[in-house]
Amino acid sequence: MFGENQSFIIALILYSLSTIAYFIFFIFIKEKLGNYGSILVKLGLAFHTVSLATRTVQASRLPISNQYEFATSFAWGISLFYLLFEKKYRYKILGAFATPIILILIYYAAMQSKDIRPLMPALQSNWIVIHVLTAIFSYGAFAVACAISIMYVLRDHLKEDTFTRKHMPSLDLLDAMSYRSIAVGFITLTLVIVTGAIWAEKAWGRYWQWDPKETWSFITWVIYSIYLHVRLTKDWKGKKAAWFSIIGFASILFTYIGVNTILVGYHSYSFMLFPFYFN
Repeated sequence: MFGENQSFIIALILYSLSTIAYFIFFIFIKEKLGNYGSILVKLGLAFHTVSLATRTVQASRLPISNQYEFATSFAWGISLFYLLFEKKYRYKILGAFATPIILILIYYAAMQSKDIRPLMPALQSNWIVIHVLTAIFSYGAFAVACAISIMYVLRDHLKEDTFTRKHMPSLDLLDAMSYRSIAVGFITLTLVIVTGAIWAEKAWGRYWQWDPKETWSFITWVIYSIYLHVRLTKDWKGKKAAWFSIIGFASILFTYIGVNTILVGYHSYSFMLFPFYFN
């Protein structure tokens, strides 16, 4: 039976190997490596799920309350969304763009403290479960959209040949895939903000306090709102939309990592330094 740490390390190794396999597939056009990459990321997700389930049992709660737990859950959400897209569209080349994002998050998680601490009173609410779970799915969808958009930008500069025609989606399909992923992310991000407001009212007596996390979540929501608005009203597609998607995900990363580690607020995971926010 694998424990949390063993499962986490195995998942990290499998994700790393899958990234290498996808890159060899993409750069050296080794088709078998694309299949190996897909198998490895599926195995990685399986061990990753075991790691999260084991921690859930050990902590007697879902692993969604500190920087390590959310980072590893975030990486899990990206893996799940990537595999769903790979299954639907059957383009394994997407793994060369999605798995590096998974790696960044899971290596970031590996650098965080894995200590299990009891939940603070403000975090002892069913609303935080809904709030953070929707955030994991939202961030996962935006990450996949970013990976697709990076592929779009690169595909736009590649010469048309046998490999690109066989293994890379057309620009129109990439644009549609990114749009669909962003639509899913936007709906769930809206739920994140709404459930967060309800949770805040119950924990601190106010729906909105312009906490740095709230502010940056709102900025991110506005960025993707603009993307969807101009796309639906102005038929805004192509390279500009792809860059907008990439910028939106940069805002997601800052909202998650930058706000949590640099700025001080109710969502700061440096709460050991600022315990007064969580009393």
